[in-house]
Amino acid sequence: MNTPKPDTTPDTGPQDFAHRLIRWQRAHGRHDLPWQGGSDPYRIWLSEIMLQQTQVDTVIPYYQRFLERFPALADLAAAPVEDVMALWSGLGYYARARNLHRAAVEIASRHGGSFPRSAAAIAELPGIGRSTAAAIAAFAYGERAAILDGNVKRVLCRAFGIDGFPGEKAVENRLWALAESLLPATGVGRYIQAQMDLGATVCTRGKPACVRCPFEADCVARSTGRIAELPVARPKKAVPRRQSRMAVVVSNGRVLLERRPPSGIWGGLLALPEIPQDATNIGSWMHGTLGLRAATMAPLPPLTHVFTHFVLEIAPLRIDIEDDTALARDDGAQCWLALADIAGAALPTPVRRILEGLVAPDLFGG
Repeated sequence: MNTPKPDTTPDTGPQDFAHRLIRWQRAHGRHDLPWQGGSDPYRIWLSEIMLQQTQVDTVIPYYQRFLERFPALADLAAAPVEDVMALWSGLGYYARARNLHRAAVEIASRHGGSFPRSAAAIAELPGIGRSTAAAIAAFAYGERAAILDGNVKRVLCRAFGIDGFPGEKAVENRLWALAESLLPATGVGRYIQAQMDLGATVCTRGKPACVRCPFEADCVARSTGRIAELPVARPKKAVPRRQSRMAVVVSNGRVLLERRPPSGIWGGLLALPEIPQDATNIGSWMHGTLGLRAATMAPLPPLTHVFTHFVLEIAPLRIDIEDDTALARDDGAQCWLALADIAGAALPTPVRRILEGLVAPDLFGG
């Protein structure tokens, strides 16, 4: 393959690119991941959703636990969404779990329990975009469809010298056209896996291992000294910071939690009640909003949680109540959870960290 000019395909044609990448994958790619080696669309779908924005090493134990609880799509569709959220707790990007459950229910009700067999039909399910649908169809059914996830974008931008931020529509369209032009006539599943493997293990975001790349001699970014510049980064914007005061209301080894609305941040998860920023008298707020009277209050260590688009600064306040016979309602929107049970609860990561700090024996008298 000759060195391609920026924004062009290799002079020797797309098949050479695909064949070289497939040969590399056979020798150096990943072959022992728990979701590899089969064509069950349910398991492939689950892995693809979990791997969005999440590293493989983090996903593996979640994937295995999830399949133990929901070994088949019908099991997932029949389960309460709260059970799904609890298993997803700590993995982040919780809309993925809600959409996973919604899609399973839709497959059960609209498709007779059978997973759709084309990328176009798969893309109509909740939470599945064009690239993910193509990956599922390629792996499960051998459909000849291109993908364009973060790893593939990085490989293509560097190998072919694609300028511009990949999130811009014009750049994305150019990348889609390139990705489709490079598809091999056969062996699409292996080729898709090869793209993922190259981006994840060699053409990484930082410190790429160019000497192990099958396109080392042909990569435009390498030959022009632009490895660090491509793909072009998202235009920088000031990251907003938000503050939240959280009430850690405890009584006899239990903590008061509220279920978040189904949409938005931490949708459907159990979280600590938030104290309004304008609440100057927290005791009055406690009594008026929760129907509880505070006996003692003490600030807990603050923590910071980084989301995709903002940073949340959390100031937790431990509040012991004086009369646990007047506990708040336990009606699904609000509940008391034993601290001994937090491991299996559907909690956002920062809330889990706060509550794990309360489990120390000295805090609860043993």
